[in-house]
Amino acid sequence: MTSVSSSSEFQHQHHFKSAEHQYASSKQGIWLFLCTEILMFGGLFVGYLIYHSLYPTVFKNGSETLDWKMGAVNTVVLLVSSFTMAAAINYVQRGLHKIAAIMLALTIACAGAFMVIKYFEYSHKFHVGTVPGKFSLVDPTCGAGGKRADCESKIAALLKNPAELEKNHVSAEEVTRLKAVISQPKWEMFYGFYFVMTGLHGIHVVAGALLIFWIFIKTLRRKVGPEYYTPVEGVGLFWHVVDLVWIYLFPLLYLVG
Repeated sequence: MTSVSSSSEFQHQHHFKSAEHQYASSKQGIWLFLCTEILMFGGLFVGYLIYHSLYPTVFKNGSETLDWKMGAVNTVVLLVSSFTMAAAINYVQRGLHKIAAIMLALTIACAGAFMVIKYFEYSHKFHVGTVPGKFSLVDPTCGAGGKRADCESKIAALLKNPAELEKNHVSAEEVTRLKAVISQPKWEMFYGFYFVMTGLHGIHVVAGALLIFWIFIKTLRRKVGPEYYTPVEGVGLFWHVVDLVWIYLFPLLYLVG
């Protein structure tokens, strides 16, 4: 791939008519790929909206068990990464390789920070058992197929035992919210959407970070510059779509309650 600018150092591939033809084809290709990504996440969003309309209380109660502060911090982290990625593209186009490399490194750091925060979120969900199919804080049988009345009685007993709460590293307020969750039929549905949507998004964050690292190496080696910056633009577009998806995931999952 090459940019619209021609140079003796960066020549277009032989199967393209010109550097401009290769650049236009490359941009069209990345946009077609991003359309497939949007269609994939779009299907999940449609499914979310359908089931949210059918089970609004389940989604409301489930949302209240999520840590919106962590979600908000991750939103800010990704917004910052969008800025640093856009800045990196601009600096590469201007031939400022050192500053561009710094911006790319900051973008990778933001991706890492996002995944670290997501790790703490996921680990807590697995600890208390708010995952599809079980509720391990009280009893693994308190999940799908378990008797909600039995589970609720066990939670009530847990609330009366401060030592047990401390042992499980949970507060009475959190357990009360969890009790409201499992009091509804199909309560596992919300967490099914939560893990699928955020998990798929997390995979894209990791993939994006690896692609940015690839661009980072090319920038340090000066393999991209004012004459050739299409890979940087392509990866940047992918990263912006990843950020945009999270902008929708955050309110739908964390603030719907």
